[in-house]
Amino acid sequence: MNLKSYLSNTQKRIAMPIMTHPGIEYIGKRVIDAVTDGNVHFEAIRAVVERYNMAACTVIMDLTVEAEAFGAKINFPENEVPHVIERLVADETSVSNLKVPDLTAGRLPEYLKANQRAVAYFQDRPVLAGCIGPFSLAGRLYDMSEIMVAIYIEPDTILQLLEKCTTFLLAYCRRLKEIGVSGVFMSEPAAGLLSDEDCCTYSTAFVKRIVDELQDEKFAVILHNCGNTGQCTNAMIQSGAMALHFGNAVDMVATLQQCPSDVWVMGNLDPVGVLKQAEATDVYEKTLDLLNKTASYSNFVLSSGCDMPPGVPEENIQAFYQALEMFNRN
Repeated sequence: MNLKSYLSNTQKRIAMPIMTHPGIEYIGKRVIDAVTDGNVHFEAIRAVVERYNMAACTVIMDLTVEAEAFGAKINFPENEVPHVIERLVADETSVSNLKVPDLTAGRLPEYLKANQRAVAYFQDRPVLAGCIGPFSLAGRLYDMSEIMVAIYIEPDTILQLLEKCTTFLLAYCRRLKEIGVSGVFMSEPAAGLLSDEDCCTYSTAFVKRIVDELQDEKFAVILHNCGNTGQCTNAMIQSGAMALHFGNAVDMVATLQQCPSDVWVMGNLDPVGVLKQAEATDVYEKTLDLLNKTASYSNFVLSSGCDMPPGVPEENIQAFYQALEMFNRN
């Protein structure tokens, strides 16, 4: 389904929170089950989408799938998202020797399976895949702390690594597009650690390459950067992505003022401090407050600031949607 048309043709405010983890809990499975088995992953998607009649389907925001495909070692807790436990490359030689994986590596086939099943099942709403962004992937391969130093002392090495990451991500996103998803959430939180200038050099230039090659009326890139505190919003805009997804560290109204009106702007309720830890009444009030503050911006889409973590109370999700319903009545 065409995401741009879907968003443009509604008269009501739409919500597109990223929340597969509640679906995992609803079907009685563990996070480790969903991130390693495409069928469990799909069933979790179906459970949460149907429970709340969500406007779009989103997959798990797992920022280790692509790093694992390159060969990175991953730790798999039972009920938390996986994480990289050891750097894979450390210098120019190891980066030069790094092979770009094909789409049969690691858990990629299981994630492709989950997306394929979602596309086949949900014909009436967009299905949004997920992938990591180029700089965030490079940081997981090189080590995040180390890459923040290396961009200044070994920039050519990091640019070479980013070339390989982008080559891989282009192939992965191309396959997702062929499957028939409406777009991809490209998660680039590590770019939020950069200045606007460095973000343009080490993130936007590579994201834009993917956008320019793959984005069209039928396939949208939604650039997510929850690490951005406002200093690199301009760099995000320069990517050309059809939609920009912000975390709770930015002021949403100020961000909407900065973004072009023809770019969809999504966010930005705190997934932990509000959606998981607050009382349901507070979730309702904060959601309604955000909707009221952004009411004059037709390009705003209500969302969580990032993927909802495991353990979000169901009453809080209900409060989120109740606030949306109340807003749309007025």
